[in-house]
Amino acid sequence: MSHGRRTALTLLALVTACGVVSGVAPATADPVAAPALEFANPDSQALFGTAYTAALDNLLRTNTIGYDTKYDKSGLLDPAVGLVRAGGGYDQPWTRDASVNSWNATSLLAPALAENTLWAVVDKDASGALRVQQDDQQWDQVVWVTAAWHHYLVTGDRQFLGDAYRTAGDTLTIREHAGTAGFNATYGLFTGPSFFNDGIAGYPAPPADATESVSTGSSPWPGVASGMYLSTNEVYYAAYVNAANMADQFGDPAAAGYRTKAAALKAAINNHFWNAATGLYDYQLLADGTRGAYQEGTGLAFAILFGVADPAQARSIVTHAREMTWGMPDTFPHWDRYSAAQPGRHNAIVWPLVQGLWAKALAAQGNQSGFAAETAKLAKLAGGNSGFWEIYNGDTGVVDGGWQRLGDTVKFHWGSQPDQTWSATAFLDMVHTGLFGLTFTDRGLAFTPDLPAGWGDVTLRNLRYRNADLTIALHGAGTRISAFTLDGRPAPGNAVPATLSGAHRVEITLTGATAGDRDGDHVADAADRCADTAGTVAGCPAPGHLEAEDAHNTGGVKTNVNHTGYSGRAFLDGLWAQGAASSFTLHRTSADATTGVITVRYANANGDARTMTLSVAGKAVRQVSFPVVSGSWDDWGTVTFTGVPLSGRDPVVTLSYAPGDTGSINLDWLEYRG
Repeated sequence: MSHGRRTALTLLALVTACGVVSGVAPATADPVAAPALEFANPDSQALFGTAYTAALDNLLRTNTIGYDTKYDKSGLLDPAVGLVRAGGGYDQPWTRDASVNSWNATSLLAPALAENTLWAVVDKDASGALRVQQDDQQWDQVVWVTAAWHHYLVTGDRQFLGDAYRTAGDTLTIREHAGTAGFNATYGLFTGPSFFNDGIAGYPAPPADATESVSTGSSPWPGVASGMYLSTNEVYYAAYVNAANMADQFGDPAAAGYRTKAAALKAAINNHFWNAATGLYDYQLLADGTRGAYQEGTGLAFAILFGVADPAQARSIVTHAREMTWGMPDTFPHWDRYSAAQPGRHNAIVWPLVQGLWAKALAAQGNQSGFAAETAKLAKLAGGNSGFWEIYNGDTGVVDGGWQRLGDTVKFHWGSQPDQTWSATAFLDMVHTGLFGLTFTDRGLAFTPDLPAGWGDVTLRNLRYRNADLTIALHGAGTRISAFTLDGRPAPGNAVPATLSGAHRVEITLTGATAGDRDGDHVADAADRCADTAGTVAGCPAPGHLEAEDAHNTGGVKTNVNHTGYSGRAFLDGLWAQGAASSFTLHRTSADATTGVITVRYANANGDARTMTLSVAGKAVRQVSFPVVSGSWDDWGTVTFTGVPLSGRDPVVTLSYAPGDTGSINLDWLEYRG
């Protein structure tokens, strides 16, 4: 089964656009007591704490499925434990997704689940040797090696490591001798598409052409198949390094050979991809020697995370990399055949997978403002769209699958799928690796936290690490540790040993925070009431007019642009079933109790008036009615509700599809008058 879901299973994605594929069996074992994230600052809790809870739910409930014999080709799965699928619309683990999700979060949060998921994408050759599954998108399969090594560092499971080492060796040998997506000795680089860009929209012309005339996928394009790409070669470099690390654990002299290959590959990457003129690594190198000075988000992140870039190069990357309004894009800038109006599916568009890797790299560089901004953006994207989707428009933040050829259709507008696991685990990793600075070694767990100014003190409770149950509390702000205690006593090396067992408390005090400005309103985050308002990236929205896309949305409500006549960046749809809700925070100048008037602009092309429940601060005020506007969803009307009770400076007004309501309207904006 191919793991290239973003092209091969497009039709499946189209017919499951409303959510999860049916028939998914729940996991039958490996129950997980999820950790809890608690901020002292209520605004931080509302944004980051809520997003963290949603991400945990995505991973441990929505996308954890039961054991299935079709995935047990390695013979190493535990039938009593489930595995993690790719996400809504994609009911498989897939090599790339299984590896990234385990690396990001699953190995820490649910080790048995991660182990099963990693083995679910491994099979055996005719002689019975273990190998990562060989399919039609094999160019980046060695990312599995990095995920497997990380799993060992988290768990200390040497039995797993032994099987993983054999799998790593066999898989690297296959790739080194492969005719397709193999090794090009002339350049000393591996060929084949970039890390996860399995669609031709991820490539400029050449190797593509202006009409994407050959194929939706990237592999059938000769220029892509024979080309060399930054992120893929970095994944191979990391695989060699981690295969050497595995070999060291068993005293295998093969470690030296792996390190020699890693060093040669690193040198080739820096020789052929580093561009001193741009201060960045190039994206592509075609077989004829033509270089492509484009930006690849994953490639730049991997360069820092894997140590391909030296310290000066890493600083240059952070300085010169371009982000879009809503985060680090996949590839950039727009290819000539795409535009802001029609962004490519893998071009100048935001995938949370990329955001997570980039945020991790920024945290590793000590770039606190950049890390804070990227993390806040993903939290806002999740909060404004009922969870973690596959792809978002980089300019507007609207859920958007981008444009790309589909069969005989040129520049087909694709859907963006909900409940994407690697989008959710990207945020979990922002919290664990970025905010708390969790750093795993075979000796223990070290900490290099990054707590931005204005976020407030934060505690992570019930975090299982091997045989220990940790409560980790961060105080102050910054990246410099001024105090570190384990159970009230100073701990050497700002770390806890791998042998720790039972319940323990880690207290870390930080200093050196910079005054960030995540929303760009020229007010330092520490003094900004609205730095973390869901949905907006620029300033504090006035209570007199709130665009619906700035609301916090749950129950399936999301941004959309598939009708005309709306204002702002988008409108909201998805108010179609009980439990759907949109919440608007009214940032008032006074905290006095009063009654106000709420006006809502909406669309209702149903044949009758529809009802919703109006609530304030979580308490229902009354059921409200939305009359028919016309027979077209492109037409909008307004309705006004008087006598709405409000108190406090930041009351939250919610419109929800509650029991007894009929819902099924679209929302454009909400206005308040005192």
